[in-house]
Amino acid sequence: MAWMCKRRAVIALSLAVAVSLLVVVVNYSEKPYVLLQPVLGQAFGGRWMFSRPPQPSFTPHTGYLSVPQQEPLKLQCELCSIVSSSGQILGQGAGPSIDRSGCVWRMNNAPVRGFEGDVGRRTTLRVVSHTSVPLLLKRPQHFFGASSAGASSGANDTVYVVWGPLRNMRRDGRGVVYNMLRQAAERYPQARIYVTTEERMNHCDTVFKKETGKDRIQSGSYLSTGWFTLILAMDMCKEIHVYGMINDTYCRSEGYRKVPYHYYEAGSRDECGEYVLHESAPYGGHRFITEKTVFAKWAKTHPIKFFNPPWQLS
Repeated sequence: MAWMCKRRAVIALSLAVAVSLLVVVVNYSEKPYVLLQPVLGQAFGGRWMFSRPPQPSFTPHTGYLSVPQQEPLKLQCELCSIVSSSGQILGQGAGPSIDRSGCVWRMNNAPVRGFEGDVGRRTTLRVVSHTSVPLLLKRPQHFFGASSAGASSGANDTVYVVWGPLRNMRRDGRGVVYNMLRQAAERYPQARIYVTTEERMNHCDTVFKKETGKDRIQSGSYLSTGWFTLILAMDMCKEIHVYGMINDTYCRSEGYRKVPYHYYEAGSRDECGEYVLHESAPYGGHRFITEKTVFAKWAKTHPIKFFNPPWQLS
């Protein structure tokens, strides 16, 4: 009987050693797992299971490709604050609220420095019109270099998404704007620059026609940077806060606030005057007021909120 007890002890010891080795192997492997995790809140010692820890998932946005690598954009945000370039944002003190968002989006070359109290300090993403690229390239170090304003650290983490028609964005050497961006990427290799694909541009036109019943080209209009920004944000952001954007009826309301078209161009064109001019232009105008009608419609089915001024959605 003694030899049987000794044999059982050896077997028990061997099993203990094997389990210990298994724990070491699993916990230090290149693909970590959580070992022996209690199931459904049971105490340790109940049923056990192997499970992967939650990993962040980034859905590639194939309508936006990097320059020059042609890799899809990967960005996901819980809450995006979109800062309009409108003069409505001036004097509102919204900067701290904007900076508390997970992601802060700006448009074109709208500056941060000198306006931090109203527009915030951080910049996660800029949506840029092809016509505004030369304005960015006047100050390339400021926007694409390591010390870019709005970056949270010494490195420039801002993502630039540039939209434009194929004639300017083609990659065969004949796209004037794309060539500018490629040269900027070569000069600042850490810059995160993306451009819209032709398919994505066509998609944005299709959405405009679906929502308004008007063909963009036949109606002689150009989509605004705000249009491309909202469409992109609805793909990337779980919740959207828009700051400084007026609704479609604002300019007809009694005693509306007259502000500059851009908050950083004091004494420039009046915003409402600019909107009315573009809305009625027979060719080449942005349909700002029409677009705002569509944004209000989207806000009824998407988590979109408007601040400074607030929108009353019926």
